[in-house]
Amino acid sequence: MAEGASARRVAIVGAGLAGCLLGALLGRRGIQVAVYERRDDPRVAGAERGRSVNLAISARGLLAMDQVGLRERALGRALPMHGRMVHSVPKHGVSGDQSFRPYSADGTQAINSISRTELNLTLLNVAEQTPGVTIEFGWRLRDLDMAAGELTFETPAGTKAVRADIVLAADGAYSAARRAVTFRQDFTFSQDYLEHGYKELTIPATLSGDFALNPDALHIWPRGSSMMIALPNLDRSFTCTLFWTKAEYDALTTPDAITAYFREHYPDTVPLIPDLAEDYQRNPVSPLATIRCWPWVHHGAGCTLALVGDAAHAIVPFFGQGANCAFEDCVEIDRCLTEAEGDWDAALAAYQEARKANCDAIAEMALDNFIEMRDRVNSKAFRAETAARHFLERRLPGRYVSRYELVSFTTIPYAEIPGRMRRQDQATALVAGGALAAAGALAAAARTLARRSAR
Repeated sequence: MAEGASARRVAIVGAGLAGCLLGALLGRRGIQVAVYERRDDPRVAGAERGRSVNLAISARGLLAMDQVGLRERALGRALPMHGRMVHSVPKHGVSGDQSFRPYSADGTQAINSISRTELNLTLLNVAEQTPGVTIEFGWRLRDLDMAAGELTFETPAGTKAVRADIVLAADGAYSAARRAVTFRQDFTFSQDYLEHGYKELTIPATLSGDFALNPDALHIWPRGSSMMIALPNLDRSFTCTLFWTKAEYDALTTPDAITAYFREHYPDTVPLIPDLAEDYQRNPVSPLATIRCWPWVHHGAGCTLALVGDAAHAIVPFFGQGANCAFEDCVEIDRCLTEAEGDWDAALAAYQEARKANCDAIAEMALDNFIEMRDRVNSKAFRAETAARHFLERRLPGRYVSRYELVSFTTIPYAEIPGRMRRQDQATALVAGGALAAAGALAAAARTLARRSAR
């Protein structure tokens, strides 16, 4: 271990999913870590309403949970979803058909619906119980002076300043810590917003206490330019999320307009949401952005700042990989510290080099998956393509794997997936071409034999 590396003062800004996991991982290394969170303790104050888009934890997130002994506990509080249930476009106000589309060729693979709030509370407890980790709530970062290595917070007891050698910014897409480097000459930053925003609704359990929809699926109502999804919860409710344009939201200003719109576009959900108009009006519309920046690691005279999770690479939620990707960041930092024998400078340099291309790749795939979910998933051509891919997966196990399975059910680096898909498709196209050529040759030979026989 580099001299003095383990004794450096480490501060994590943000006690969300990534901040808590990272704090626990570092604490287990014997590193003293202080975690600062702007919100009040959610175990006391409760979660923010309407901003929680359920998590779809898959292979990458589960591997991270393994690192802190939470895999089985997380799965025990999750509901597996083995595929998509597509609710087709209604005709003349009558609900359309439902069609189940398995995620994997054999139907056995599942992503796991889990409450973001519940997982955050579990990780908070794990971090807080890890020796060497302290968590301060209600501490809002006002300034990070990298020359002095000083963080200034507004706290319930007034303004306080703390010192740190390493600052890990895990405070989300609109990171306060990132502002310390936003206008540095060598820092490239972009935030690209979709014209869509998201709003949550709830489908409660039925009067008999059962699920109102099939709980083994992620439900999708694709409507071309927009959509709604629903994920199951342990209390047998569903968290629904609308992904609509601003114009769609702005057009619905009265309870009657809200109900009428849902009866036209989502008629099967109207009887399932007793307080539809009230729920719709109560919950906010939140933006959807892709954030890219570089570099993620910055050095000042007094401290080093590293961006983690959404602070470095916020992505849209349409591949269910935001939390999974952020968890991979945390595991990568921990791994790099091991390889660098505790040398923070070497470890953080290796971390950003290892993760940047992967995060760029999943950002693009998430944007593409939005188009697939809201539009292409309803087309006959897409369904035929999916069926063909599943057929190839069954016939060529391990050699042909769909993009969805590579992203969700393996830990293959995201950046390798587009290239692998191109190679797979090229190979199968050659095989298909060869098979067609062989079939054509056999047909020609048969015709020749037939003509000879006729003579």
